[in-house]
Amino acid sequence: MKLLLVLGSDKTYDNVSLFLKPLGFEMIRYRYILKAMDNIDEIDPVGIIISAKDFPRHWKTMVCFVRYDRPKNECPIVILKGENFPEEELNKAIALDVNGLALESMKSSAELEKIQAILTRYAPAEEKQKNRQYSPESQSRFGFIFSNPADGKLVTGTIKTVSSTGIFFEPNHPGIAENLKTNTKILDCSFRAGKNIFSPVCAIRRTGKIISLEFLSFPGTEKEHLDMYLENLPPE
Repeated sequence: MKLLLVLGSDKTYDNVSLFLKPLGFEMIRYRYILKAMDNIDEIDPVGIIISAKDFPRHWKTMVCFVRYDRPKNECPIVILKGENFPEEELNKAIALDVNGLALESMKSSAELEKIQAILTRYAPAEEKQKNRQYSPESQSRFGFIFSNPADGKLVTGTIKTVSSTGIFFEPNHPGIAENLKTNTKILDCSFRAGKNIFSPVCAIRRTGKIISLEFLSFPGTEKEHLDMYLENLPPE
């Protein structure tokens, strides 16, 4: 199942693709909106994400083009907007049957969760079950702490979402983690899921107020135990 991303910004693409990867979509990116329109039939996407910030004049043209034979309930379209998105443009998005809008800056996990919520029902069922994401409001108990490899300081915080592939994490004291770089490997981690304590090796995939960490490896059979724990959690 193909998800079409029409994004000019590499940073935005990295953020979106990382967060949506667990849903099991095959993500296809175009940097040029007209080329994406030329290939829409060949791609035949189940969903589309378009940056109105990168394409302020042409995103409406593409939405009209898609909606000609792909209704709202069959092909969801999410528009990524800038901080100052005019109300007039918002009204146009509604009139054109856009499924939702989110801030391209993605200053909070809520923006990414908004995109996921729109697209999640279109994810392949097997992948969605395997890589479901859970929030700390679920019945399970999640906790995470790690040592900053730059200075050895312990970074504590709140898990925003967790899946079998990684977590989104908000540090309690952002200053302690502000020197972290993308793709930095984190060796000293402690991850609690229920009564289980795991020691994954992680990599930083996104920095900022919300940090994204990908699980690279686990000692012994810890990964199997984590997968089993997540799979047996009740649906949220």
